[in-house]
Amino acid sequence: MDKSLMIFIGIGLGFLYFVTTFVGDIQAEDEAYQNNGYQEEQKYNKYNAVDSIGQDILDVTGASANMQLDAWNHSVLKEEFLALFPDFTEMKDFTDGRLRGKVLKSKLKSKITSIEDKFFTGGITAEDAKRELSTLK
Repeated sequence: MDKSLMIFIGIGLGFLYFVTTFVGDIQAEDEAYQNNGYQEEQKYNKYNAVDSIGQDILDVTGASANMQLDAWNHSVLKEEFLALFPDFTEMKDFTDGRLRGKVLKSKLKSKITSIEDKFFTGGITAEDAKRELSTLK
């Protein structure tokens, strides 16, 4: 009887060890994935700011050109900017007032001017213009 009890306890401990190691590995992988996802989502939040009159702005001054464009493409201000379409003058004013960063401003203004010319000459439709404005490279 003692021998079968010891075997039963040994098998139970082996099973317990297997389960805890297996679950621990899965949990560690899941935590690493969640942390990476969170860091990716929050990577551009440091560029969001509020100006002196309480408006949300995107301040990418001092960031590299690629980072400025990536921050713009992931910004919530982008949706607000696209809602101004087809008022190109208001879009340019938005760029001047709510964005900080030379590279971003110059690329966005040139894109607005280019699309404005194409749109008013009938070269592209409103949907195409909005699609082009939503992707800044």
